Amino acid sequence: MKELYLGLHNVTSSQKLIDFSKIAFGIKHVKYLVVTKVGGTAAQSGIPEISKIAFKQNKAIIVLPDLKDAIDLIQPDVTLLISQRAEKTLDLNKILNYNKILVVFSGIEGNGFNKIEQSLGEYTKILDDVPELGPASLASFFLCKYLALINGKV
Repeated sequence: MKELYLGLHNVTSSQKLIDFSKIAFGIKHVKYLVVTKVGGTAAQSGIPEISKIAFKQNKAIIVLPDLKDAIDLIQPDVTLLISQRAEKTLDLNKILNYNKILVVFSGIEGNGFNKIEQSLGEYTKILDDVPELGPASLASFFLCKYLALINGKV
């Protein structure tokens, strides 16, 4: 059975964190919400808020200081770092070959992943000819495509 871990990295906005978590918790195929490098209001009020949401919905979250910590702990078969600034476009069919998948979105505007972080996984975009979108929007696009693919509707 496939394990999908949905990650949000480098987030400082509590609202972005809450919006992203609601998407992750709304999809039964997401095993854990993984949040790394949390700062600002996301750390102060966002983490407690999503913890309440997770508890009420019987969902699980992992909060870690850095992306590398998440990869070391989860040990995914593949780590996808999603940014519309990446040159390579994700081939979703390819990820179906993996059982444990960590998909990470950036919580900040711009590139979101520095060069060291980019080396930790496959740095890729999910949509061609679309400017940078927020993490909740990108996660929604990814999950729609992923669910269609695993349910054989693509």
